[in-house]
Amino acid sequence: MAVVEFSQVSKTFCRHARQMLLRHHLLQFFQRTGQDRFSVLERISFQVEEGESLAVVGPNGAGKSTLLSLVAGLTKPDSGTVTVNGRVAALLELGAGFHPDLTGRENVRLNASLLGLSRRHTNRVYGEIVEFSGIGDYINEPLRTYSTGMMMRLAFSVAVNMEPEVLVIDEVLAVGDAAFQIKCLDKIRQLRHSGKTLLCVSHSPAMLREFCDRAIWLDHGQVVMTGTVGEVTEAYAGRQAAAI
Repeated sequence: MAVVEFSQVSKTFCRHARQMLLRHHLLQFFQRTGQDRFSVLERISFQVEEGESLAVVGPNGAGKSTLLSLVAGLTKPDSGTVTVNGRVAALLELGAGFHPDLTGRENVRLNASLLGLSRRHTNRVYGEIVEFSGIGDYINEPLRTYSTGMMMRLAFSVAVNMEPEVLVIDEVLAVGDAAFQIKCLDKIRQLRHSGKTLLCVSHSPAMLREFCDRAIWLDHGQVVMTGTVGEVTEAYAGRQAAAI
């Protein structure tokens, strides 16, 4: 069964407009020509089966992060359909949904409720979240008192301990010190081996080869190549080397 499915998905964003008078904004709104928007993804189609792991490679601006944001439900496609069957844990901008005036404990429970978890489920995994984060008694302090590293540790811990069906990762494993990074990688291995579905963006071919089965190569919002992670990362590396 496909856990993630993209069918002819396109996504555009508005360009940063120059300063204009109100009447010019209104005129632009009612007489849109499409010239004020740019395409990030163009008619993308692929599937990720249950328990499968997919790498997404490509240069900066290729549309990789937008693709993951669509999976996580952080944005919607302009056309086409995105279907996701299961709870998604998104390791994108860690801590983006946290509130600085709430304690770590309160932020954990807030994020759990946003993910649709019951209070009973949250109570069951709460101890694991705090223990994994390693922030100790700071869990009862306002988030504004945390260092960036502490906040990211807690955010990562919340995401991976909420028992997701789909784990989405976008270059966020530089979390905390070296020991905690190893701990993060071990947790991802554990989720992978337990049959969770994984989508991963990384500039580390070694990491992609370890965690992923297949890969797609994006460039200018279009799929250049699909195949095994070894085939795709090798072809992409060859293209990058030739461009230097």
